[in-house]
Amino acid sequence: MEKAGFVYIMANGKNGAIYLGVTSDLAKRAWEHRNDLVEGFTKKYRCHTLVWFEAHDDIEDARQRELRMKEWKRAWKLREIEGFNPDWEDLSDRIV
Repeated sequence: MEKAGFVYIMANGKNGAIYLGVTSDLAKRAWEHRNDLVEGFTKKYRCHTLVWFEAHDDIEDARQRELRMKEWKRAWKLREIEGFNPDWEDLSDRIV
């Protein structure tokens, strides 16, 4: 049985630090980042705002997308965010 997954980007403000990750439970993971329960980059740079996400039917597809995106230049990631969420609003309440 396939498990769904999400690729997501957390930020600390418009054009600030961004973190790209993958998870099977986006609501829980975004909450963990907002509450500094995840050690590392997002806690250090206070990346608490979910600014972009993409749903996948299979977690492996989400992991592959994340790996490809991690190779992208920062400018490409920023364009992806701007196209999806031009005001860099917190999308946590829009997770289905």
